[in-house]
Amino acid sequence: MTTTKPFRFGIVAGYAPDLESWTAQARRIEELGLDTMFATDPVGGLDPLTLVPAAAAVTSKLTVGTFVLADPFRDARTLAWQADSLHQATGGRFLLGLGVGHPGAGKHAAMLGREFLSPGERVARLADTIEVLAQRPERPRLLLAGSGPKMLALAARTADVVTFSWGPRTTEDQADSIVDTFRSFAGSRDVELAVNLTAIGDKSSPQLARYTGVDVPQLVAEKAVTVLPENPDAAGEMLLRWRERWGISCVTVNSGYAEPFAAIARALSAQG
Repeated sequence: MTTTKPFRFGIVAGYAPDLESWTAQARRIEELGLDTMFATDPVGGLDPLTLVPAAAAVTSKLTVGTFVLADPFRDARTLAWQADSLHQATGGRFLLGLGVGHPGAGKHAAMLGREFLSPGERVARLADTIEVLAQRPERPRLLLAGSGPKMLALAARTADVVTFSWGPRTTEDQADSIVDTFRSFAGSRDVELAVNLTAIGDKSSPQLARYTGVDVPQLVAEKAVTVLPENPDAAGEMLLRWRERWGISCVTVNSGYAEPFAAIARALSAQG
């Protein structure tokens, strides 16, 4: 699948001890020449929709967004108002990322007094939320994250950007299957395709190992498609191959890899 879409590079930020450090991070991401800063849900223990406007306020070109808001945490009509407000206030720089919430999000939903239904029911509820969003006269671009058939089908119908939330150990053959499934749903509909990386380079990450059960060197040895080499030229060649093979043009990674990621983006830009 060949695409002519230009590459976009984003940072997923999940830590904000205070507003000063959050806004400094936003400024740095823009200075590095990266395109987007995404907030996780939550950011530490904070609501991302309270932090995204601060990132927009201290930058001028940076796209700001969510990666991704857990739909079960929020009322659809309130969310539509908030998203529309951010879209207008940022001059169109807000990208709304939505998902059904990871399996462990039920505890936070309960704290908010919200239901956390079965996976299938959460997908159906997300579809209802998207219908509410679509009723607004203007809305931000919509990013959906998924890898299962139900989420991929919903994303194929409604999303502007789809990020494939495949597991850290996903191989190229497994990625082929996920992308092919999405394409079968999307048909000729033009959707920007994205992937969120687990790591850059081959250095051990004890934190990642605790969270996922697998460390970076093992992912590299298994040739997982969630890790880029740290060498900018080699990483650029891999991204070009992914764009040719799967149509992926938007790539994100967590904030701990911002500097090497920016070097990869610069090298790829220099190649034209």
